[in-house]
Amino acid sequence: MMPGMTLVPKREYLILLLGDILVFALALWLTLTLRYLEIPDVHLLSTHTTPFFILFAVWVLVFFLAGLYGKHTKLFRSRLLPTLIYTQLINILLAALFFFFVSLFGIAPKTVLLVYLLVSSPLIVAWRVFLFPRLRRGRKLKGVLIASGPDAKALADEIAADARYPFAFEYVVDTQNTPSHEIIQHACRVAEQDNIAFLVVDVTDNALQTALPILYDAAFHKQRFVLVNLMDLYQEIFDRVPLSLVRYEWVLENSAISPVYDFVKRIMDIALSSIGGILSLILYPFIILAIKMDDGGDIFISQERVGRFRKPIKILKFRSMNGNDAGKYDQTGKSTLVITRVGKILRVLRLDEIPQLWNVLKGDLSIVGPRPEFPTLAEHYDARIPYYNARYLITPGLTGWAQILHDRHPHHGTDVAATKEKLAYDLYYFFRRSLILDLYIIFQTVRIVLTARGS
Repeated sequence: MMPGMTLVPKREYLILLLGDILVFALALWLTLTLRYLEIPDVHLLSTHTTPFFILFAVWVLVFFLAGLYGKHTKLFRSRLLPTLIYTQLINILLAALFFFFVSLFGIAPKTVLLVYLLVSSPLIVAWRVFLFPRLRRGRKLKGVLIASGPDAKALADEIAADARYPFAFEYVVDTQNTPSHEIIQHACRVAEQDNIAFLVVDVTDNALQTALPILYDAAFHKQRFVLVNLMDLYQEIFDRVPLSLVRYEWVLENSAISPVYDFVKRIMDIALSSIGGILSLILYPFIILAIKMDDGGDIFISQERVGRFRKPIKILKFRSMNGNDAGKYDQTGKSTLVITRVGKILRVLRLDEIPQLWNVLKGDLSIVGPRPEFPTLAEHYDARIPYYNARYLITPGLTGWAQILHDRHPHHGTDVAATKEKLAYDLYYFFRRSLILDLYIIFQTVRIVLTARGS
């Protein structure tokens, strides 16, 4: 995306954070007023301010883990109210535990916490559900989309269908079905219209080349006009890469990254896998006993997967099916094995993955990266999905961008369509990988495990 203009503003996340803190503080003031039936004086406020501000930081972290600082998509908004209620209950429980175990502040505000729950919950709901969405309303920027293909159409449909975006397309030009002279005419129209503030284009589209001089000239005659790369905007909106726009040069340009990043990430992998591996040993006897009592079969399974640079690796897992799913499926493309009763619990809590921490320690896996695939499935997808093998340019991981965002990933079977969509998320990580993104993925993985989402 061109510098100087952000069509998807990031300030809304800061506004959400500051708004939440203000609501927490206002709720505390109102709680003390109701509890003692008078305006709280300086002493009463100071007694409660320090412990509650510590709790505010913890509550913000809980909100983050609950995904409340993520994008306000349609799906997110449909789940917003139950998510807020769920996190509020967790926050009050954490506050009760905090005051029970930490007596440093000399208060044990049982009544205050109850009143705070009753006061803060409607305030948070009012702020998040009703007030915040209205803060973003206003005059939308008008732009034009000149591109073709399924991803361009998906972008146009998404912008048209959701009013939350602060911009809209005045019209869309499909370059595949529009003659060159008409594309030039549209470019002239963009140059002349003062209300068109931005233009979204596929910079690799040859049909656009003849119109670029006109668009270039328009930049000198408009107060506000920006050319936006379709690939960049698509990623901002969908958090994945538009596969129809991926080219070999794009993959090669993004294959290398800072050696410092690789070094720090490896140190982080060693630290987290060592700590996690040692702590998880506490769970091993219980998991082993449960598996044996369930069907008396093997405790562990070893599977061959495709690692970085197509190197074969062996990963270790607790067995969760009635056999070893080695990636060999019947004619329907599905596994003939079934998940055991204990296996269902292990999968929901992600406990079957614990032994792979030792794979991370060895360097076969990273904490964050694309999930390693079975060799047979990898060959199947390599032959049918363009750029699928780009995943092999980085170390596979225990968790990743696709794992936290893509709900349609195939389990124990082949699915080209779902895997193509999963690849779009993997390539997004490939393009934007950084320590900040890695930490975000780790935090979101913790949230998914704690809420037992998926299996």
